[in-house]
Amino acid sequence: MALREQDSPFADCAAEGSSGAFPTTLWTEVLSAGKSDPARAGEAMEQLCGKYWYPIYAFIRWRRVVGHHEAEDLTQGFFEHLLEMESLKAVAREKGKFRSFLLASLSNFLNDERDRTLAVKRGGNRQFLSWDGLTPEEKYRNEPTDPSPPERFFDRTWGFALFEQACCQLRQQYRARHRLDLFQELKPFLTEMPKDGFYEQAAARLGMRAETVRVALHRLRRELGQCLRAEIAATVCESADVNDELRFLISVVGQ
Repeated sequence: MALREQDSPFADCAAEGSSGAFPTTLWTEVLSAGKSDPARAGEAMEQLCGKYWYPIYAFIRWRRVVGHHEAEDLTQGFFEHLLEMESLKAVAREKGKFRSFLLASLSNFLNDERDRTLAVKRGGNRQFLSWDGLTPEEKYRNEPTDPSPPERFFDRTWGFALFEQACCQLRQQYRARHRLDLFQELKPFLTEMPKDGFYEQAAARLGMRAETVRVALHRLRRELGQCLRAEIAATVCESADVNDELRFLISVVGQ
């Protein structure tokens, strides 16, 4: 799936600003509570880690060229390292975006682990974090061949993870409106232009007018943009960072 800024759902929200005070998000929760309340910060960090398990796993597979079992151990070990109390206390507000913080922390962690042997599979009493129904290795095997540096690959998988999270949120909204059929019909065209005759065919299936379907797709794309902004907001600490992060992700996902 390739997304271009000029015709992707990202474009509908890339230029939008935000109004009012920046809300408390998962990442700002980590930053504000890391030193004063590590347990509360740990809960927020664990939610973020659960959402972005796969980009970490894929980066390790890409960079280390290790088997999937070792990559799973390293991924779990890395998240456990992040969730330790001392690690949370060391997180400072100037760390900026969660994506940047995570990648820098991961690189340091892998450097530290380079000469160590994971003799015992990690896990402890903490629930193993997963990203969705497929195994990470199944997802990774479907990744296209890409000569990009591991860091660029990480950014791309991060962008797609955000997109998937936003689609899940949007699907739940349409289910609540009892319009899941409309969502399912239009979802493939969130990132692609409909072919000739699509609106008329979809209108016949949905019992709607073709122009109504056209408007519905436009609305769906804008709503996806809003969901994307909300997902990104949970990973940055300033409202001004949302637009910058969104534009950056458009550039890497669209390649």
